[in-house]
Amino acid sequence: MHDEKILRVLRKSPDEHVSSEELCVLTKISRSAVWKHVEALRAEGYEIEASPHLGYRLIAIPDALIPAEVMWELGTKTIGKAVLSYKKVDSTNDVAYNLAENGIAEGTVVLAEEQAKGKGRHGRKWVSPPKSGIYMSCVLRPEIAPNEIPVITLMAAVAVAKAVRKTTGLQAMIKWPNDILVSGRKICGILTEMKAEQDSVDFIILGIGLNVNASARSLPEGGTSVKEELKAANNIKTVSRTEMAKSIIRSLEAEYSLLKKGGSERIIAEWKSMSAMPGSRIRVVLPNAELEGVAHDIDPDGSLVLRLDSGILKKIWSGDVVMVR
Repeated sequence: MHDEKILRVLRKSPDEHVSSEELCVLTKISRSAVWKHVEALRAEGYEIEASPHLGYRLIAIPDALIPAEVMWELGTKTIGKAVLSYKKVDSTNDVAYNLAENGIAEGTVVLAEEQAKGKGRHGRKWVSPPKSGIYMSCVLRPEIAPNEIPVITLMAAVAVAKAVRKTTGLQAMIKWPNDILVSGRKICGILTEMKAEQDSVDFIILGIGLNVNASARSLPEGGTSVKEELKAANNIKTVSRTEMAKSIIRSLEAEYSLLKKGGSERIIAEWKSMSAMPGSRIRVVLPNAELEGVAHDIDPDGSLVLRLDSGILKKIWSGDVVMVR
């Protein structure tokens, strides 16, 4: 707590030193305690300059998913009001699920620097190199029926694609149901899990895995990262994972608020405008079959409408989509 107080004071004077005496007064701790907390912040990766006659000045913050940094001037009302961060977990979705079962508030965000067993769809693993991505899960408690869950995934895809575009300048596109693509390669995956009764939803865990600074060799075939895509575009811009996480949280807040106000039609329209699929020939891999045709539309309920070669329109609720051409 005192660490955060010291950071708040130093942030307010980015171009000036803050004297030890002023820090003592503002944080209500002794000079020796100030020094100990500054050392603790340095151990976390903060670069803090100390001058015997001038005091302390914050030079740089670490590229780490620290709750105090993610929440600093975040400005959201629901999503991100509470942020928890871990060095390493099996899966942020599992952590968030357990917390939700114990009644944690809607909007709580769980972050991790590394996942040992990152989760993808259909039991697959999400590769989660340490300190190179954003591995995030958010607890949602919407008042919707279980059959409306697919719209939550579409909402999340729109939010993440917008955040990637705004923060990086990369032209992020969406592939149904839960992939974010850049230059045709997967940069982000979204996994929605829920606890529900027959006619009501207890909670939803919205999991997001975004490759930020991962190198090409650490990613599976067909994967990419913000770093790799910026490099390919000869863009030397460095993207802070903290700022990227904040951008995603703010974007989720905006789209989720819209959805709760009955704005599903607008969300689906935005999804379509950022989709990499309309008119494309695709193959849908189902548990016991494969279907091929043209991506025709997205239904208001979030399902994919596939036009088979016979001309028949078929709704797809789940499955793996492969872009044929």
